[in-house]
Amino acid sequence: MAAGATDVKAHAVISNNSVEARTTTQQATGLMTVAVVGLGAMGLAMARRLSSVFAVRGFDPVSERKALALAAGLEVADSASAAASGGDFVVLAVRDIRQVDDALFGPSGVVEGLAAGSIVILTSTVGAAGARRVAERLMERSLSLLDLPVSGGPARAATGDLAGFLGGAPEITAKARPVLERLASPLVLVGPRPGDGQAMKTVNQLLCGVHIAAAAEALALAKAVGLDLHQVLEALSAGAAASFMLTNRGPRIVEALTGTDPELLSAVAIFEKDMGIVSDAARGARVALPVASAAEQLFRLAGMAGLAQEDDSTIATLLVPRASSTS
Repeated sequence: MAAGATDVKAHAVISNNSVEARTTTQQATGLMTVAVVGLGAMGLAMARRLSSVFAVRGFDPVSERKALALAAGLEVADSASAAASGGDFVVLAVRDIRQVDDALFGPSGVVEGLAAGSIVILTSTVGAAGARRVAERLMERSLSLLDLPVSGGPARAATGDLAGFLGGAPEITAKARPVLERLASPLVLVGPRPGDGQAMKTVNQLLCGVHIAAAAEALALAKAVGLDLHQVLEALSAGAAASFMLTNRGPRIVEALTGTDPELLSAVAIFEKDMGIVSDAARGARVALPVASAAEQLFRLAGMAGLAQEDDSTIATLLVPRASSTS
């Protein structure tokens, strides 16, 4: 174990009493308090971004994420309810609707610590129906939900340049605008109801998932016909075939196809989940999505092949003979 590692873990969680003491201090300074629940790659980046302006407390059930947050200079509570206690806003940055329900309504969940009138900002992609159901449950406790699924990855989260799709009542949006504008730019107001932002994010994820799959296919083909992948990526990125996903995922797809494990920045499981949301929305609206359906199956196959927790660029390895992907 590296020197100092024990100290980090020993102090990674602050107690309820510490939270209450620090809340008093924060109220004295006049800073708004924001709890960030979910300190994965996206959540931690957002928490650090918010902490330069607001008093931020974080929570994550995974000890390693707590230690990383502490090392980044953030306060870390020992439960979601403790993080939210005395806070003005809660930013939820978890993976799926099950984790949303656990974080908000489970034992020691957010709703146990929030005062009536507080605002929950949901940045996760959970689908329109899920967001509306959560909003109804929060309303029963006199709490408000702003639906703000974001897109752009951890690097853009760190600089506040995420694309944010906002669904929420105008009066609630106005109260939360300082937090919202710190998280996302552009901030697109889609509609007045929770779920409206999720609907837009569903369309966004359709294109993102298809573009990742297309980039993986193109580079797999380039590899199979003997082209230099770095040259291919440079040429395609400068022409009409360019896309954000080709430029962003392309280098990691090249790594995967040449036998290097790419850095985990966006897991296969995330797009497997998101493309499922796309399919559910299409089924409910009776819209045919043949290209998106093919992309969903590729992500699903990757999950079945044991790649669920690997970077989504690794889906390319399913498209070429195994020997070809490492030669």
